[in-house]
Amino acid sequence: MMGVLNHLSTLLLLSLLPPALSHVVEKFSDVPQCKSFFLKGTTPNLPGILVGGKVQDQNRYKPICQLFNNIYRFATLYDTTNRIPVFSAYTFTGPPTGPRPNQPWMIEPQLEDEMEVENYNITHQAADADYINNKVLDRGQLFPNSQAPDDTTKRSTFTLTNTVPQDRTFNKGSWKTMERNVKTTLETDCININGNIEAYVVTGAVPSKSNTLKERVNIPDLLWTAFCCKNNRGQWVAGAHWGRNKNETTVNPVTLEALEKLLNKRGHVQVFPKDCPRRHELPPNPYSLPLTPTPYH
Repeated sequence: MMGVLNHLSTLLLLSLLPPALSHVVEKFSDVPQCKSFFLKGTTPNLPGILVGGKVQDQNRYKPICQLFNNIYRFATLYDTTNRIPVFSAYTFTGPPTGPRPNQPWMIEPQLEDEMEVENYNITHQAADADYINNKVLDRGQLFPNSQAPDDTTKRSTFTLTNTVPQDRTFNKGSWKTMERNVKTTLETDCININGNIEAYVVTGAVPSKSNTLKERVNIPDLLWTAFCCKNNRGQWVAGAHWGRNKNETTVNPVTLEALEKLLNKRGHVQVFPKDCPRRHELPPNPYSLPLTPTPYH
């Protein structure tokens, strides 16, 4: 197995597509370190996609335990049909340090077969070539490097299995502001009784029906993110946001309950276990968009 991976690594490096060399598994629970990125080891419940920790269509959706420099950094459920992640899950453990690294974008060789990679044919995932010279769409990270605790973890987020085509004005505007504000909230409201910061975050994308980049990579309709943690009084704290993937001036702060209803289509969507509060008071947002249901496709 290592010989095959080493061969793939050489081919990818020659093709200027650095390999992420993560761990594609059948279930996140197969890897204990990977399971730890989910609160109480419980993965999101997404009807038709992931139910009770089991992938519903194993030919299409691939759990990836994102391994970088021999350490598991976060977890991603990847949609090989739309060529974007369904979500990335990670823990926020403290104030990030250091600047954004100069890291080449990586792909995941385990999503392809050897012959495809040898012929530079990246079939089941996005490639960097899909984004080159695009002045409208960014490589939008679901696990943002700005929330990673150290340089090596920041670098691990630069895998295209962690990115979606994101409207540039949205990515660099309201979504970036939201990520910064959430980071501040996690740093202040998620200090537990032991004085440590430990928050669980899941960020996902809802694919569009037919909007694509290079007729290959789905351009999602909206992005969402949610967190859950305990504060220094031992109380559970949760929050969520979502925004449309276009030039919007705001990202909507919502309750966890409202986000789960927004994502619901054919059954019960649950991002976090029941410990996390579904309702809480939110400050008024005069620019908030109506919660029009935009379910997973």
